[in-house]
Amino acid sequence: MQLKVTSWNINSVRLRIGLVCDFLTTHAPDILCLQETKTPDEQFPAKAFQQIGYGHLRFIGQKGYNGVAIVSKLPFSDHEAMTMCGRPDARHMSAVLGPGAGAASGIAIHNFYVPAGGDIPDPELNPKFAHKLAFLDELGVWGMTKRPSDRPAILLGDLNIAPYEHDVWSHKQLLDVVSHTPVETTALEALRADLGWTDAARSLRPEPEKLYSWWSYRAADWQASDRGRRLDHIWLSEGLKPTLQDLTFLREARGWQRPSDHVPVTVTLSL
Repeated sequence: MQLKVTSWNINSVRLRIGLVCDFLTTHAPDILCLQETKTPDEQFPAKAFQQIGYGHLRFIGQKGYNGVAIVSKLPFSDHEAMTMCGRPDARHMSAVLGPGAGAASGIAIHNFYVPAGGDIPDPELNPKFAHKLAFLDELGVWGMTKRPSDRPAILLGDLNIAPYEHDVWSHKQLLDVVSHTPVETTALEALRADLGWTDAARSLRPEPEKLYSWWSYRAADWQASDRGRRLDHIWLSEGLKPTLQDLTFLREARGWQRPSDHVPVTVTLSL
């Protein structure tokens, strides 16, 4: 069995539901994990997903900010939304694939939207950056106490950090820019390694290949300047590492009409 799982910061699921449905119809992943849905639960466009075969949905959101969702062709047996840093701000949703998922049964999906962190990389001067670092700390505590990577699991989402030199368009110029500062990249890599997760993208496409999943709206011509960052990640637990077959970044999605500033990242596993 092949299992295809996509992560995509959609930057408003209601605004871009047409793009999402087109993507699902064309590329047909088994599971789509969305971040920054920006939609309260009662307004989530569940029917649009159900009409194209994605009948299993778990989501949590709020008006105008944050929000995460897991939409799937495969059934779930369990789900959970954690409150991170004591804030009910809809930044996590997990689900476990149920018996009807065949060989994928029992795999846990952990979908995170890590805080962006604002513009100033100093927790003393910038509460948003302090929140981001606290979120990473709490993610580490969750990983150490709950040990989610000890079972077949996928951790993914917009982690809002580009950890490696070639995950950004200019390592030197972005060292003091939030998302690529040493305090962030060191924390994320230590967390990943210490908790037993494999970075699927870099496992298949190691440095120095440049990999990006985000391009700013501020660029007059995003494609020509190509000033991207790899902010979106898919990690695999040790047990799933041997199943890793492929990982793609759908760069063309950044050029669609009224696009998100992030593109879909899809992992394919052979189970």
